[in-house]
Amino acid sequence: MKITGGVVTYNNKKTIDRCISSVLKMNIDKDYDFRLYVYDNGSTDGTPELIESKYPEVKLIRDNANKGFGAGHNAIIKRVKSDYHFVINPDIYLDENTVEELTKVLEKDESIGLITPRIMNNDGTEQFLPKYCPTVRYVFVSKIPGFKYLRRRYTRQEENLNEPTEIEFCTGCFFGARTSYLKRLKGFSNRYFMYCEDSDLSRRVRAQGKKIIFYPDVTAYHNWQRDNTGNLRGIYRFVKSLLVYFKKWGFQF
Repeated sequence: MKITGGVVTYNNKKTIDRCISSVLKMNIDKDYDFRLYVYDNGSTDGTPELIESKYPEVKLIRDNANKGFGAGHNAIIKRVKSDYHFVINPDIYLDENTVEELTKVLEKDESIGLITPRIMNNDGTEQFLPKYCPTVRYVFVSKIPGFKYLRRRYTRQEENLNEPTEIEFCTGCFFGARTSYLKRLKGFSNRYFMYCEDSDLSRRVRAQGKKIIFYPDVTAYHNWQRDNTGNLRGIYRFVKSLLVYFKKWGFQF
């Protein structure tokens, strides 16, 4: 049984070392053959040089330009020849056999399209990523003082999801799937450079009648520092992607 993992980087030298180290240290059962791929989107901070020197067992694919999150993962998905594949952010790290456990769940149920674990912050608090699909109310109105309850509803943080649960949205920071299924989907839509590509993928998976499973029995840690409202470029990219998403799937309040 072959398992692959894919990481897309762009100037992630500060986090990629811990990510790769933790993934490669997993004590995956001898019945599974695991290989990690890294696609570098033209980093200038020494990220690919670090990987080449420290992790020769990693398959590094270097590009000379930043073509985006989805494009990088799609390039990996096209190359891999495995039974199961995991999409992994460069700021993810693992401290248990999360990949193997999720693979076992996928093996037992062919109706599962995507599976994601509980995602934690570095301090052990939960990130509440099994959200509902984005709507105008959840994404914009929830940021207005007095409407913060919509954010809590959107992220389902008051639902106490402590058992495997079918969900609407699968975060792009860490998930697994059958490789053959990801290839049939052709990975992420090329309409998105960054942001909302995971929302779009989730909608396509569910539209095909496949399930998205949140599996909280295992975890992954996400050193999340991205703020899509922290600068004008981030705001522009986020709003642009959201408009593409709404145009495709319909505006919902």
